[in-house]
Amino acid sequence: MNDQSNPPTSITEAAPLPDYKDRSTGLVIFGILTLLLGCLVGLFVPLMLFGQMLAPKSPDAPPMNHAAILPAIGIYGLLAVALFWLGIGSIKARRWARALLLIFSWSWLIMGIGMTTIMPVIMSKSFANLPPNPKTGQPAMPPAALTGMVIGMTFFFFIFFVLAPAVWTYFYNSRHVKATCEARDPVPRWTDACPLPVLAICLWTWFCVPMMLIWPLTGMAVMPCFGMFVSGLPGALFCLIIAAVWGVAGWWLYRLEARGWWLILVAMVLFMVSALVTYANHDIMEMYQLQGLPQAQIDQIQKLGLFTGNRIGWLTALCSLPFLGYLLFIKKYFKSK
Repeated sequence: MNDQSNPPTSITEAAPLPDYKDRSTGLVIFGILTLLLGCLVGLFVPLMLFGQMLAPKSPDAPPMNHAAILPAIGIYGLLAVALFWLGIGSIKARRWARALLLIFSWSWLIMGIGMTTIMPVIMSKSFANLPPNPKTGQPAMPPAALTGMVIGMTFFFFIFFVLAPAVWTYFYNSRHVKATCEARDPVPRWTDACPLPVLAICLWTWFCVPMMLIWPLTGMAVMPCFGMFVSGLPGALFCLIIAAVWGVAGWWLYRLEARGWWLILVAMVLFMVSALVTYANHDIMEMYQLQGLPQAQIDQIQKLGLFTGNRIGWLTALCSLPFLGYLLFIKKYFKSK
């Protein structure tokens, strides 16, 4: 993401725009593509609801927790609305839309690289554990077909989660696109109040706030906490505390206050240590049981062998390291008081 200094307080103070190539047509094209992407994401909401309604019901099966899909519905719903809003903003060449779409595309690309890397392993394990054909005793699918499915799905993930966001990032990162938006929308916007790398982490922390508030409503608010799992009312309170920390930290970060940087750094280190201590003594399957997942589903997860023992703790720590590195990278933007 491009670094941006604090915005001018008025249009007259703005620096003159350099020579650039007008990218208005490209902004319209990518705006339409973003709108279509929002339509695609929005379709997941009714599909999830219909899937819950049409799921086969067995008299011996435990009652289905319909509230468990609330976080996913919230994510897809918010993302669909955001993409519609950003698509329109891109068509109108708004500078805030270009900034937010650049943050979105970078986030999409980074997460996509991680997903494309790990999904072949998960899919291979999942397909290998498919039940055999009860009539022939043979695997449900021949090995060659399973390999083909893994390759095909990996290719899909690469196209949609790596190549596509890379194209979005390349376009909105262009200085010509930036200059076009600034020329057509010369008034400084709220996205200009802090550098883009800082704005990115602000948005992510704010995005976590509603997710943490929704989580207790699912009845699955079970959180690792320094060697134990907290659930029920303590788990819900824990989620509320995390939401408050993220909300305050995001606001301080947006204002470029050093205390926001220190707050999120300390919180992340504490969460990482808490996960390591908890999963060193407890298996994540215990957490799934506390969340009320059906035993058959827990058995399927356990068969993968990817999240057993203390592996989830080390995986959490490993995933936290890039985030901590990013915090160190943006430290230069914060002023001490």
